[in-house]
Amino acid sequence: MSGSTPFKMRLVHLDLKGAPPKVSYLSEIFPLFRALGANGLLIEYEDMFPYEGPLRLLRAKYAYSPSEIKEILHLAGLNELEVIPLVQTFGHMEVYYLGEGEASRRWLQQEQNSTGKLCLSHMRAVASHVQTQRPSVTPLVWDDMLRDLPEDQLAASGVPQLVEPVLWDYAADLDVHGKVLLMQKYWRCGFPRLWAASAFKGATGPSQAVPPIRHHLRNHVQWLQVAGSRPTDSLQGIILTGWQRYDHFSVLCELLPAGVPSLAACLQLLLHGGFDGDAKAKVENLLGISNLEMMDPVREGAGSFPGSNILALVTQVSLHLRSSVDALLEGNTYVTGWFSPYHRRRKLIHPVMVQHIQPAALSLLAQWSTLVRELEVALQLAFYPDAVEEWLEENVHPSLQRLQALLQDLSKVATPPPPPPPTSPGRDTAQDP
Repeated sequence: MSGSTPFKMRLVHLDLKGAPPKVSYLSEIFPLFRALGANGLLIEYEDMFPYEGPLRLLRAKYAYSPSEIKEILHLAGLNELEVIPLVQTFGHMEVYYLGEGEASRRWLQQEQNSTGKLCLSHMRAVASHVQTQRPSVTPLVWDDMLRDLPEDQLAASGVPQLVEPVLWDYAADLDVHGKVLLMQKYWRCGFPRLWAASAFKGATGPSQAVPPIRHHLRNHVQWLQVAGSRPTDSLQGIILTGWQRYDHFSVLCELLPAGVPSLAACLQLLLHGGFDGDAKAKVENLLGISNLEMMDPVREGAGSFPGSNILALVTQVSLHLRSSVDALLEGNTYVTGWFSPYHRRRKLIHPVMVQHIQPAALSLLAQWSTLVRELEVALQLAFYPDAVEEWLEENVHPSLQRLQALLQDLSKVATPPPPPPPTSPGRDTAQDP
């Protein structure tokens, strides 16, 4: 099946620094990854790894236990998925402040030293340490910090003999020719092997809820063109990244179950050399979807893959929750005309208007409360409590709270306040000067 693809390794990236799936969910999804055409995993453990000793402080509240890590690796092995652990160092880490420390500044004052050389010396030190400790392991590095370095500096650094760069680009309009030129530069510098990195989710907006499949398919089409423009085996493999946050301080983007149809389409595109009828049919068959709409997210209730109910409910929320509340609060004539913010602050409303507004608001709240309870139950099966709380707090609660506030204001107006207590006899309310 993989004979037609230039990428002999196809790794699915699991970014665990946000909404890490429970091991039970991974046990369900790994066989699907394999069936779709993946043969490896890039696991970004982050704070989910059960660190010991001085690093124990890094553990997340719900970090995997050592036995769970073994179970994940066992499940990967059962499904013929090679595991590459991802540890942050000077690759994809945001190295914005390089050279600003006191020791670095002193080093940079010496003749012919530069931030580029500083970066390369650190990369060489880390890669050499890995090679000493594990001679059979070859480090891969994201190529952010390598792209713009002068060729002679890169070639002379010793880094090309120690690491393999991962050329990443998640854009739908990826510059194919520019990537080919970059590959040629890396080969001239002495890097023996190169990798590509695309994206199936987590690259089109920090708060994106459902991936735009068409965007990600176009990204993979471009990567096929990059690979096809060189001799066979010019790229060792491709990492299909699925970022879960843009960084540690940003919100959650698309949850893994919401990204499965996009991942499926991208993997099948790589295997078929394009997203033709056969590839589309294979995706629909494996996911239990009657029709994978390229422009629209999967319709509610569609799919039989692990987490398809999460995708359906997340889609409903992202498409309709805020817009339906906005329609009531900002588009309903009775609300905008007779219970505006001015009226709400002053508790003013014609009693008849309460009957025009309250039933619609109660109905909308009941409808969404039912769906959100269903979503919460589905999320709790796949994720830990902190991720469930964060997703609901970011994506659901603001709209529901606006609806509840309207109903509270209505109830205050609909129930007249009790009369004020009588004033005590003989007490003047105003006194002469």
